[in-house]
Amino acid sequence: MTTSDNATKGVLEQLRKGNVGMAIAEMEVYLAAWPQAQTAERLHDIKEQYELMTGYWRQGMQDPQQQEQYQQLLQRMYVLYANVAIARRLRASSFLMGLYNGVRQPNRDWSVTAIRRELENFVSEVAMLELEPDHQRTAKSLTLYKEHQQQMNALFNYVLTSRMWSDGVGRDFTDMLLSPTVDSNDQQLITSAIMLSLMSQFDMVKFRVLAEVYRKSQDEEVRQRALVGWVFSIDSECLKIYPEEQAIVDGLLRSDRVCKELTELQMQVVYALNAERDTTTIQREIMPDLLKNNTFNITRNGIEEREEDTLEDILHPDAAEQRMEAVEASFQRMIDMQQQGADIYFGGFSQMKRYPFFYDLSNWLVPFYLQHPDIAQFVQKMEDTTYFVEQMMLKGPFCNSDKYSFVIAFQDVVNRLPESMRQMMKRGEAQMDMISPDDVHTAAYIRRIYLMDLYRVFRLFPNRSALHDPFESQPFDEADCFFFSSSLFKDTPLDAYKHDVVKVLKKYKYETEADTLLLYFPESQRDVQYYLWNGDYTAALELDPDNERALALRARYNFDEGLYEEADDDYERLVLLHPGKVNYMLNKAVCLVNMEEYEDALKLLYQLNYEHADDVNILRVLAWAQTCDNKLDQAERNYQSLTAMEQPSGEDFLNYGYCLWLQGRIDEAARHFMKYVELVPEAKSPHAQLLDEQWLMDRNISEAQVKMMQALVLNA
Repeated sequence: MTTSDNATKGVLEQLRKGNVGMAIAEMEVYLAAWPQAQTAERLHDIKEQYELMTGYWRQGMQDPQQQEQYQQLLQRMYVLYANVAIARRLRASSFLMGLYNGVRQPNRDWSVTAIRRELENFVSEVAMLELEPDHQRTAKSLTLYKEHQQQMNALFNYVLTSRMWSDGVGRDFTDMLLSPTVDSNDQQLITSAIMLSLMSQFDMVKFRVLAEVYRKSQDEEVRQRALVGWVFSIDSECLKIYPEEQAIVDGLLRSDRVCKELTELQMQVVYALNAERDTTTIQREIMPDLLKNNTFNITRNGIEEREEDTLEDILHPDAAEQRMEAVEASFQRMIDMQQQGADIYFGGFSQMKRYPFFYDLSNWLVPFYLQHPDIAQFVQKMEDTTYFVEQMMLKGPFCNSDKYSFVIAFQDVVNRLPESMRQMMKRGEAQMDMISPDDVHTAAYIRRIYLMDLYRVFRLFPNRSALHDPFESQPFDEADCFFFSSSLFKDTPLDAYKHDVVKVLKKYKYETEADTLLLYFPESQRDVQYYLWNGDYTAALELDPDNERALALRARYNFDEGLYEEADDDYERLVLLHPGKVNYMLNKAVCLVNMEEYEDALKLLYQLNYEHADDVNILRVLAWAQTCDNKLDQAERNYQSLTAMEQPSGEDFLNYGYCLWLQGRIDEAARHFMKYVELVPEAKSPHAQLLDEQWLMDRNISEAQVKMMQALVLNA
């Protein structure tokens, strides 16, 4: 997870191995190429203490504190390396360097004491606004929120570009994020800044802060941001440096609630990652129906209601009702997608992130509040629709980023809406009731909304490349958001929930991530489903000999591998267990045909054809079995029926051609092969094998005749 460049890569590799001496040597190589006086001085101090310790050791002296001292030196060396890596990353990005320099002014006090005093003063001043006269309150409120927003944006940038924290700074930030005297919105934004900083460079102190806030906070909004933060920032490769990381995770996982929230979070990540796929579904399948059946016209002057068509009402009296049903069905489909976890608004709102509001990174992650000074001018223009917007922001299932987009865009649209619609908004009749107030405050909903905000940052923010993207896979490594397969969670209470996560990964076609997670299943969790996912059908059948899915999958695997006898045994077992399932009997017949046991195959196929006369697949297999068994007249009659269908299969023309060829009707066979090539164009590919040469030669057709037929068909 840690981001670094090649210049310091050697230092990091040695640190991850837990080798202080080698890390010191690698850092000396780095400083020889890129001299830094302050870093060199700190490295000298670490090296001096390291050599003192090794000197005592080489003299054979036993020091009971030796391991503890070694660990401390390892961690000091990591902090030194990390600060160098952070500085290099800042210099490599004009965006980050601009943030860094912009907030570190000589007269700015960034002590945690000063930060907390500012945050608490803001809460007090907001409370005091209630005592102000009405004519002064609005102006003072605008000034207060504007100054505070500037302070919070600066604080966000300061934390984002901060170097490694000391334990004291970590404790002070933890206290501030847990304090009831600090505004929740501020705590949430600071938590997000810590997460972004921590994801770019692992910092044990910041990790501890987020874990503690998650464990202790009484504010669910803050708590869920802290959860996402520490989970997306775990670094199992730093365990030799900071064994405390595993201890913190183990302590959290003792709680059933934590395990359940982690499971929900992993599933919600999968839904978030499907935002663009869901957008495509909406644009291609749902929106065309909505546009076709809506009752409004979009004009240069705004949105106008369509005039009723009297003639249309006379000719098609049910048309209006049908259009309404189509619209309702389309809306219901979107609602169903949203209830299943889909981010149905990503596509629409992604086009509304170019406003100046989104130039500041902090605005992408700040909780929504109408007093935000960067949208104050837009809120003032809403006039009579303010109540409607407030309710929509409360009940609409939008993430914070999209809420700001909506408010900014809405003031451009509101005056062009039909008068009837504006009046409904004014009276409070136009409301959204998609989310109940109770659901809005649940941990799952809060977490889902936050993931949507994060996803937009890493997909749409112009300078996103300067940040470490938790949703993007790294070379030879999965994306950080697929955290369930981290070794930190191996052999923990979270093992009991891995089945549920694999199901979701499989459902949404994240096969690689699912397979990786399966590697971390303990023996106790390796049940029938586990072996089915792994493709070990024999192991699954050892646990459950009559498992239908395991038998069917093993039979199909053996058939595809040409192991027809083994496949036939499994289909025989399936037929006995499930005599009513025609496919198992048909597949058994196909195995018998491939085993050249035509008599048994035809016996079974005649029975199936009698009982299911309309089943084309049965007729197709029967015709082929008859061809293989040289019952060519019977096969020809069946192929005549198959090729006379409205939408015949190319395979039927191919096999009919074989049947005709065996009867010596060369030209007729060629015409059917040509029809096959017409229906299956890829058969003409140079790499394709048009005819089964071995099957034909087994029936006394020479290789030369096969080649001549191929030329006759393909040259046509």
